[in-house]
Amino acid sequence: MRVVLSHWIDAARIRFGRIREHQLSFRKSIDRLRRRYTAMRYGAIDPSASLGTRGEQAAARLLRQKRLVIVARQESDRTGEIDLIAADPRRRVLIFVEVKTLASRKPGHPAERVDVDKQRRISRAALRYLKRKDLIGVPIRFDVVAVWWPEPSELPSRIEHYEHAFEPPDSYQLI
Repeated sequence: MRVVLSHWIDAARIRFGRIREHQLSFRKSIDRLRRRYTAMRYGAIDPSASLGTRGEQAAARLLRQKRLVIVARQESDRTGEIDLIAADPRRRVLIFVEVKTLASRKPGHPAERVDVDKQRRISRAALRYLKRKDLIGVPIRFDVVAVWWPEPSELPSRIEHYEHAFEPPDSYQLI
């Protein structure tokens, strides 16, 4: 009787082990499909790109998920560079986005690196962009996206989007 019971228990363990394997395989397949759909719908992240570029790609993906339209990337002129320019069609506002990406092992918050000098350069570049595109008078705002990206990982560990992160330091610039 014990031999039969032991054999039955072993067979049940094997069956349950196979069920667990199938469940894990199914979950991995679902995760893979979810990643493919997200990449197809909101944009892919190039794993061979530099850390800053991957951070900008992840930020653009996040903004698209929030129903914002990416108008331009890495818009630069002699006064500075704007990482992303997005438009919110619902609120009819143009958004200038600064993306700061930080490897997770470094201390501090990525958004802390947007100091007053950086804000001044971004606001001047935004003003020149508005003048070039004849958009003076359009409502604008300045956002910061902070990205934490552990180095061996494919995806960022954390992304935070700060809307209205700062006002132009020189009030005369955007009047």
